[in-house]
Amino acid sequence: MGLIRKFLAWLTVPAICVFALVLYVARPFNPDNNRLLGRTVARVGRLFLGMERPLEGAGNMPQNRPTVVIANHQHNDDLFVMGDLLPPRTVTVGKSSLVWVPFFGQVFWLGGNVILNRGRSHKAIAVMKATSEAVSRDHKSLWVFPEGTRSRGRGLQSFKKGAFHTAVAAGAPITMVCASQYYDRPLGWSGRREPVAVRVLPPVETEGLTVADIPQLMANCHQQMEAAIASLASTS
Repeated sequence: MGLIRKFLAWLTVPAICVFALVLYVARPFNPDNNRLLGRTVARVGRLFLGMERPLEGAGNMPQNRPTVVIANHQHNDDLFVMGDLLPPRTVTVGKSSLVWVPFFGQVFWLGGNVILNRGRSHKAIAVMKATSEAVSRDHKSLWVFPEGTRSRGRGLQSFKKGAFHTAVAAGAPITMVCASQYYDRPLGWSGRREPVAVRVLPPVETEGLTVADIPQLMANCHQQMEAAIASLASTS
């Protein structure tokens, strides 16, 4: 039953993207398209998975100013866990291979999201710095998985610098979204997925910081997220 639930949940993603293409074509590169799509995909996906998602600190997510959101990345199912938490006018960051995923790749590109070549780290940092102009000039928010890849249950991995360069260059706060460690494991005969708790931490201001402050900023954010994830695990 668990495998059937997961299959149906992921089957809804391209189906929803097909319908979303109409909206994306009607208003291409409008960042609010991503918020609507993320909300729909996440809530429909959790419905099929039978997954509950207790949420703490929702009020910490800025709604009236740009922010750089960083979240821990465990599995592809993070799309269902956190996809409906995007603040207004949010673009996300993904690897270039996502563009070739049928339907999802097309809406990802039309959503004005940032596409990075993971094999070119110096170029990636340059792109993230350029994105800071969109954050400050166009009042867009940015969602990043700073680990750069899925942790697959190995705990919070080290962070890449791109998101922090963007936040400091734009003077935008960093908002941390922490999901408890979870596994692709059904509960009981119904195949419902185990609950995944999520906590949004208060924004960390970057106004006045420089590039020299980035290593300490990264360390502080990593420490806060690691503590929050451990706390969520102990209370679940």
